[in-house]
Amino acid sequence: MNASPDESRFVSVARDAWVGRTSESSEDMVAHEEPLEIRLGQIPLAVVMRTPGHDVELGWGFVLTERVVSDRASVHRIRHCPDIDVEESEENVLQILLKPDAVVDLERLKRNLFASSSCGICGKATRENAMACAPPVTSTLTVDSRVLQGLPEQLREHQVGFDATGGLHGAGLFRADGSLLVVREDVGRHNAVDKVIGWASVSDVSLQDTLLMVSGRVSFEIVQKALAAGIPLVAAVSAPTSLAVSLAQDAGITLVGFLRGERMNVYARPDRVHAGEG
Repeated sequence: MNASPDESRFVSVARDAWVGRTSESSEDMVAHEEPLEIRLGQIPLAVVMRTPGHDVELGWGFVLTERVVSDRASVHRIRHCPDIDVEESEENVLQILLKPDAVVDLERLKRNLFASSSCGICGKATRENAMACAPPVTSTLTVDSRVLQGLPEQLREHQVGFDATGGLHGAGLFRADGSLLVVREDVGRHNAVDKVIGWASVSDVSLQDTLLMVSGRVSFEIVQKALAAGIPLVAAVSAPTSLAVSLAQDAGITLVGFLRGERMNVYARPDRVHAGEG
């Protein structure tokens, strides 16, 4: 069954639709994109371009995958900031409130957030930096290949925003038997991943035996977020990047790409995938 539509994910715009040498004026649905400033108290940390909706889940995922704090229990609350000068911007500022005894290394955090968007770092150093933030994944999870082959269709069935716009990425969390936990969509593939990880955090769902399925390619950042969250398997309908493969191999994460129909490529930790019986 398809998920119910969430109109915050798309907006209507005017268009001229051309076929050959003729055109017709009409309306089109496009993915909703707005900036979201993430603050640690009153200190700005980052601005991400995201699709409005599930912002608090996005905030929790960001906190965990970017290692804002070392312990989830250090966070008191994540909320939209209520004291913004421009009322229309209230929904575009997210505030992370820490507990009084929480310890944060702001200099390290700023360096890491800056480095994640820098192009002047070699792949080896980038992998080492990611591995320094979290230990390799040690889950004993194993998955039937037929379960993996069924994930793209399940994810696609719940991409209502993509159906309306063709412009939203999807990410889904599944159990080892293929049962769906949650799907989130966003204009940013990394935001969609943060949203499902954030959902798991606020729902107290352990990630150590889950599967992460994404609708596009697998970049280094997606594998890095899986490592930070302790997710043992990442799958995608499209290709991985070279750095994503290298990090997955170092991090003990099973990486599956080109998952389409009965075909797939396993680029790291193939021992977690088995043929099953029958």
